[in-house]
Formats: sequence, C-alpha cells, structure tokens
Amino acid sequence: MKKKMSSPRLIKIGTRGSRLALWQAEEVQKKLKEAFPDLVSEIVVIKTTGDKILDVALSKIGDKGLFTKELEMELLDGSIDIAVHSLKDIPTQLPDGLMLGGVLERGEVRDVFLSGDGRLLSEFGKGDKVGTSSLRRRSQLLKHYPDISVVDIRGNVNSRIQKMQDGYCDGLVMAGAGILRLGLEDLISEYIEPSIVMPAVSQGAVAIEMREDDEYIYNIIDAINHTETWKVVMAERTFLRVMEGGCQVPVACYSVVNGHQIKLDAMVASLDGRTMIRDSFESDLEEASEKAVELALSMLEAGAEDILNSIRDSNE
Repeated sequence: MKKKMSSPRLIKIGTRGSRLALWQAEEVQKKLKEAFPDLVSEIVVIKTTGDKILDVALSKIGDKGLFTKELEMELLDGSIDIAVHSLKDIPTQLPDGLMLGGVLERGEVRDVFLSGDGRLLSEFGKGDKVGTSSLRRRSQLLKHYPDISVVDIRGNVNSRIQKMQDGYCDGLVMAGAGILRLGLEDLISEYIEPSIVMPAVSQGAVAIEMREDDEYIYNIIDAINHTETWKVVMAERTFLRVMEGGCQVPVACYSVVNGHQIKLDAMVASLDGRTMIRDSFESDLEEASEKAVELALSMLEAGAEDILNSIRDSNE
C-alpha cells in the first residue's frame, strides 16, 4: 500500500560495493519507493574490513562485524540513515544505539553447488577441490564427502566464480540466494539439500539496520518489513546468540513455515565433520524465539558446548 509522507527527507542508504550488496540496497530502495512514492533516497557505498582483506580465511581474522562495522560507524555518526546487509553477516549483538529495523521477504535459503564441468557433488572424489570460506560448509562437506579437498576461497560472488573458472578449485559451495539475485542460475549444478549442508542462520534474508532513536526511519522501514520472515529469522538469530556462534564456528539452522507453524532444524559440528549434533523443534510461529532458546540450551548440554569450546581453543 502506498503511503503519503510528512515532510520527506533524503534517505541515505549505506551498503558494501559488491554487485550483490548493491542489488540488495537497490531492492530496499525500490520497496521504499513503492511504499512511499514521494520518498527520495540515495545509495552510499562503504568499504568494509571483509572487503579489504581477501587473502586470509574469515575464521582467521575474526567475525565480529567483519562486513558491518564500517557501515555501523557511518550510521552512528549520521552519515547514512540505514545500512543494508545480508542478515547472516550481522553479529547477534549490535553496537549500542543501533537496531534491526526490518527485513525483506526471504529468498532462497539453501546453498548451491557450482562446478566447472557440471558434475554433482556426489560425483566429486579424491583430488577434487571444493572452495568455500565457511567453516559451517567445510564441516558438513567433509562429513558427507570425506575424499574431497576443501579449500579456502574469498572474494565477492563473481570473483569466486572467476577463481574457479581459472582453475583454483573444481567446484564452489555458495548461498543460493546470491546466485539467483545476480541472475547466475545457469551456473548452478545442484541445490544442496539441508540434510547434506544445512544453511547459515538467517541465510537468504536482507536486513535493514538503523539508529534506535530515529522514529522517522523506523516508521518508514516498518512499512516494508516482511512479518513472517522477521519472526523466523529472529528465532534463528536467538538460537545463534545463545550458542554464541559466528563465522568461526560451524552452526546452522533451517526453518520451514507452514501457516502459523514453524519447524526449525539446527546443527553444530566439529571442524572435520566427524562430530555433529542435530536437533529441532516445532511450534507456533509466535513462540519460535522462546523455543529457540530451549533448543540451543538442550544442544549445548548434549555436547555442542564441548565442540564449540574445542574450536575456540584451537583458534587462540
């Protein structure tokens, strides 16, 4: 529904500069314009630490705001009004003064496999190299395909694909949402079922971050917030927060919504994939965040805490 704006002001939308990040910012800009035809906005590109350091694995340089810190600094000093992110990149603890204002409708949740010669993952074997920068993907790939070699690969979507095509690796595991949003679906060899590689927490969701005290911006963002997606990803992020997980630990979630009901599957694994704990819950969507806390505590007690502590100790 289109809404009239009182005293419209220029809205500055902060984003990273990759093609995917720009797609996300432009999608938010489009949704805002649809809701408020009088709204005037501009996109401001900001380079983050994660964009600058491309020769080191994510797990080696930390995960606290790697792709968000610089945008958040610009938000806090008023240089931009909102910051648009892939929600899976946002730490569960935000800086004081900032909040998540809303999310767009979630896209494809699953990971996808791209291979240089069109083969499926099940056809890969000894000597084949699969690229990923995610410990979550690495651990699950090694559990199901122990003969393959998993190699670290960094960069935006297009640069990683180019590296594969240049022979750095034989295949790539990436988030399906990003591939589809960039119109690269013809490169997908297969969609990976969550029973093989469970997705990252809140994967496929685009989030809008804002200042807590900006009521004007909150009312604008609230108009484009996708309510069902919000409830689901908040439950997944609650699970992650209790787990104290991030890029350095293999933690995953997969949610399916049917009407007012949600089924949430979760996983924690050792880096080599040999030890894996999976559990799930089903509940009313309104109770999902509460159930996510219970699920996380249960999994920690069942051995997930030992796995996570071991991984953190090895990174120190």
